[in-house]
Amino acid sequence: MKHRHSGNTSDKIFMIVNHLLAFLFLVICLYPMYFILIASVSNVGMVTGGEVFLLPKGLTTAGYRMLMEKKEIWVGYKNTILYTLFGTMFNLALTIPAGYALSIRTLPFRRGLNFLFLVTMFISGGMIPTYLLVNHLRLVNTFAVMVIIGGVNVWNLTLCRNFFSTNIPAELRDAARIDGSSEFGIFFKIVLPISKAIVAVMVLYFAVSHWNGYHNALIYLREEAKYPLQLVLRNLLLQNTLSSETDAAGMSRLMDLQSMKYGVIVVASLPVMILYPFVQRYFVKGVMVGSVKG
Repeated sequence: MKHRHSGNTSDKIFMIVNHLLAFLFLVICLYPMYFILIASVSNVGMVTGGEVFLLPKGLTTAGYRMLMEKKEIWVGYKNTILYTLFGTMFNLALTIPAGYALSIRTLPFRRGLNFLFLVTMFISGGMIPTYLLVNHLRLVNTFAVMVIIGGVNVWNLTLCRNFFSTNIPAELRDAARIDGSSEFGIFFKIVLPISKAIVAVMVLYFAVSHWNGYHNALIYLREEAKYPLQLVLRNLLLQNTLSSETDAAGMSRLMDLQSMKYGVIVVASLPVMILYPFVQRYFVKGVMVGSVKG
């Protein structure tokens, strides 16, 4: 009885410590987002002075009003939505079928194809050769370059392959073939309907990558009218940081930009935060099952 009581006590202590650590990590992850939210409606002088910590101070909507007047931000917002929508569809069209094909053990040259994909994770052509190729294909400063570049992510492809390997038994495909189904029929009518978990995970991964990406736009786009939101935001932050204006008008403009940047971050984060709850129930299952076997 004494040994059992000791075991129960240690289990309770273990659970309490776990919950405390989980709560600590939750606060560490959520506080930056919370701070951006309260800073976006606080007096910018109080924010920069370190007075804003738990609650907003000097409530103001000046940053959001200035945000509404910035045409380039809304153009960037529209561009980002389009890049994310079409880019994610393009990623899924390449990654999901390729992952399924590589999961079939009877696929000719399967080992060699897997090796070729794996090599690209460690060795790439580099930025300059890639730019030369994109320029040769006349894709520089086009909508297509933001969709096509990075069409296949090998890590995501590996997750898809492992998911299909562990969840789609060969017997199921064999039974479908006996019933006269083609390979396309098996994939679209049988495999995809029971693979919602990994599809949801890929949608989230690719969509977040496109939404947050600005590096490709920085390299390949020339016109501001085609800039995604993240590149517009980057330019605004740099404009705020590098400005050398010291007169009253210049300082006022810097304060307005400082206030507006918090609002831009809030607005830019909303779509991803709205998307996540719809795919959250598939997220853990898709990742865990897809990473069980190689």
